[in-house]
Amino acid sequence: MARVTVEDCIDKVENRFELVLLASHRARLISQGASITIDRDNDKNPVVALREIADETLSPDDLKEDLIHSLQKHVEVDEPEPDPASLIAAGGVSAADGEDQDDQPETITFDQMSEEELLAGIEGLVPPEKSDDY
Repeated sequence: MARVTVEDCIDKVENRFELVLLASHRARLISQGASITIDRDNDKNPVVALREIADETLSPDDLKEDLIHSLQKHVEVDEPEPDPASLIAAGGVSAADGEDQDDQPETITFDQMSEEELLAGIEGLVPPEKSDDY
């Protein structure tokens, strides 16, 4: 079947387990509608994925990053830090105070809820209506 294709891929991805993971991930992407980078030649998606890896039309490192990203449940987004000038304009600590920002402790407040209030809130929840769509 695809034995020759697997042998062609071993020099690109040394670990056979990793090769299977990458090729299966790429085959799933192809089945979801991703464009292929080689001629199909009446091959199925897993064979096309292996041939793409063997012909180096796709980078194994890019496939690996895409696989890791698809398996992550929580993706951190790097948000830019606020500009110090905007903090001063918003009424934060001004440079005229003469005190460093590091000297003042940052206070964080949380809403407090008792166990009884939490249970009352949970009991007040209404389950969603069932429909034929599910």
